[in-house]
Amino acid sequence: MSFISRLAPAVAALPLLLAVACGGTGTSAGTTDRAEAAPASAPSGTGGIKINTSPEQNRVRADKVEAIAAKVPEAIRSKGALTAGFNGEGAPPLVFLADDDTTLVGVETDLAHLIADVLGLPLKEENTSWENLFLAAKSGKYDLVLNNVTVTEERKDIYDFATYRVDQLAWQVGRGSPITKIEKAADIAGLNVSVGSGTNQEKILLEWDTQNQKAGLKAANIQYYEKYGDVLLALKSGRVQAYLGPNPPIAYQVAVGGDSRIVGTLSGGGSVEGLIAVMTLKGNGLIQPVNEAINTLIENGKYAEVLERWGLDNEALPTSRINPPGLPRQPK
Repeated sequence: MSFISRLAPAVAALPLLLAVACGGTGTSAGTTDRAEAAPASAPSGTGGIKINTSPEQNRVRADKVEAIAAKVPEAIRSKGALTAGFNGEGAPPLVFLADDDTTLVGVETDLAHLIADVLGLPLKEENTSWENLFLAAKSGKYDLVLNNVTVTEERKDIYDFATYRVDQLAWQVGRGSPITKIEKAADIAGLNVSVGSGTNQEKILLEWDTQNQKAGLKAANIQYYEKYGDVLLALKSGRVQAYLGPNPPIAYQVAVGGDSRIVGTLSGGGSVEGLIAVMTLKGNGLIQPVNEAINTLIENGKYAEVLERWGLDNEALPTSRINPPGLPRQPK
């Protein structure tokens, strides 16, 4: 088995935020589904785990559950495989290209294979653009999509969802930082903080800063960087005291790099709970068995194994739900 040994140039070159389009069925304004890029092959450090980025993944696997597999609609089962859509240009540890620049790996692909195992079908992976994930699911080309997709009320008009992770933001500080926790607006008063421009986390940060100034507290000094690597350098040098971004790439960097810490998390939906879910075409009959498969994996521990493998155990859900309340509709 090959462990992290190099930087993946395509991932390292990604901008600080892989911006999503606003509105429509693919995305909603103010939401951030695709995460910022962490270096794909930072050396394992005091953060702990080693991450396997080779094409030989030795994935966690599960047994078929006949009672659940029997609920897969015949129109899908007769094809002989589940077709799942992924955007391989994403950031570790979600879904990204392995060292061979071809094989899709990450927590999303691992969970997709587990779901397919329970449903008794092989998984056919399709690598496509972010926008095409939604178009292909809508047309029925993809049976399901696992790609850090947040449940929104707009998307529920066209798609069904089965939740499998919490949509979280995280506060990242340098390993030697005296900051021990950030959980409320007052905790960032007067700090040098960084955030991605035009993101939901920027909206939350600006709201916190406004609250502080209205309360007579010091304003935060907000800094913007184009690349996540620049944020890491700023944290290391002390130019930035804290960074607010999507939890998965931050958790990944903390796990493999060991030179920073997470001192707080909050919902990616702000005051509304953000939830990441498997997406299927609305009404195609697949979401019920997918939901039952996820809950089976939660109960038998396979789900926890996968999240821990990628350093995302802090995003675990106690149970999967179908079509829960999503992020609110955006004003037109």
